[in-house]
Amino acid sequence: MDWKKIYKERLTTADEAVKLIKSGDRVVTGLGVGGSPALIDAMVKNHEAYRNVEVVSMLPLIKTEYMSPGMEQHFRHNSLFISAKSRQAVSDGHGDYTPCYFYRIPLLWDEDLPVDVAIIHVSPPDEHGYCSLGVSVDYTKHAAEAAKILIAQVNTHMPRTLGDSFVHVSQMHCIVAQDEPLLSPGAPSIGEVEKAIGEHCASLVKDGDCLQLGIGAIPDAVLLFLKERKDLGIHTEMFSDGVLELVKEGIINNSKKNFNPGKIIATFLIGSQAFYEFVDNNPMVSMHPVTYTNDPFIAGQNDNLVSINSCVQVDLLGQVSSETIGMTQISGVGGQVDFVRAAAVSKGGRSIIAMPSTAKGGTVSKIVPILDEGAVVTTNRCDVQYIVTEHGIANLKNRTNKERARALIEIAHPNFRAELEEAFEKRFHCK
Repeated sequence: MDWKKIYKERLTTADEAVKLIKSGDRVVTGLGVGGSPALIDAMVKNHEAYRNVEVVSMLPLIKTEYMSPGMEQHFRHNSLFISAKSRQAVSDGHGDYTPCYFYRIPLLWDEDLPVDVAIIHVSPPDEHGYCSLGVSVDYTKHAAEAAKILIAQVNTHMPRTLGDSFVHVSQMHCIVAQDEPLLSPGAPSIGEVEKAIGEHCASLVKDGDCLQLGIGAIPDAVLLFLKERKDLGIHTEMFSDGVLELVKEGIINNSKKNFNPGKIIATFLIGSQAFYEFVDNNPMVSMHPVTYTNDPFIAGQNDNLVSINSCVQVDLLGQVSSETIGMTQISGVGGQVDFVRAAAVSKGGRSIIAMPSTAKGGTVSKIVPILDEGAVVTTNRCDVQYIVTEHGIANLKNRTNKERARALIEIAHPNFRAELEEAFEKRFHCK
């Protein structure tokens, strides 16, 4: 097979490539910064040619004009994890949200959401004609394999990540060569509350542990307090710049991992330009589909797996709501439950849900007697182990309802403990 000939024959412009999309098609795009700006822009530009095109993605971070008012008859967005880009469209009823455990999303392409067109964003081909999916392997690799039509943007700025991350040129129906830097959202702001939470979480991490961390102020704050640890490993759905310093100092070296030793395992990436340079062609970083990284019974093969996630609310029974404020959907299930359960089956594993004790400038407690009306339970009380706020750590594992409630009241903000105590007494008929 002469892949160079195939590449040349299928090379076209973005405007021509998106003409392969037809009205009524389901189009799957990459996650986060792995979406293709060139092809999405061209698709929006060509909107008059489409009716009822369903665009499916997770955590969209690039431009999303197809969700804008006036586009409703042309596009409908189906979000698998809501971000700031998609929140308004879903709230207004111009978009949809499909709840699904992250590790099971690729199964949707085989079952309920067959893919007509997959739009991917890849590195240039290597000497064998393989392009890397770079920062977005997740559900994207399986979508590329399942799609009737595969359209690829080839970008020299896309890092060539290693692992099970490659798509061959021969699989692509159209190739658009367009270079542009990847989006870098910027480092989160870490305040005193996040530092206190990070220090509490870090106290639960031991030498040789394997970590699952997300993105944001709390995961980065945890990393600040791990500089005295040794031989940490990473098996996660994603990681970002916060990991780099600990890698450079040798604190994260993956040497004690019993599963994929020596490797950082992940499925998608978001970071700075320096971060993208770090992961480029780096044998330490091994990218895999989310069916591998997040399957609880695969991730749980890592001994001493510590998962750290966040949430919106926790009630006194330990029920965790991470994706809604009352009836309003603000994010998604993501990989939280995947890794909470992976930590539960891991030998020596621990799961942590970490959050500030208050919201809205300290006027609202995030530990509540009952969840807000309409709030979704993301992680159920039987799965929850540690809840952490800036005020301490509550271990709910194998504890009674009363013990759970008492432990949570102790880590609530002092301004709200009296009313939580009152709710406790009414609920459990005791003082």
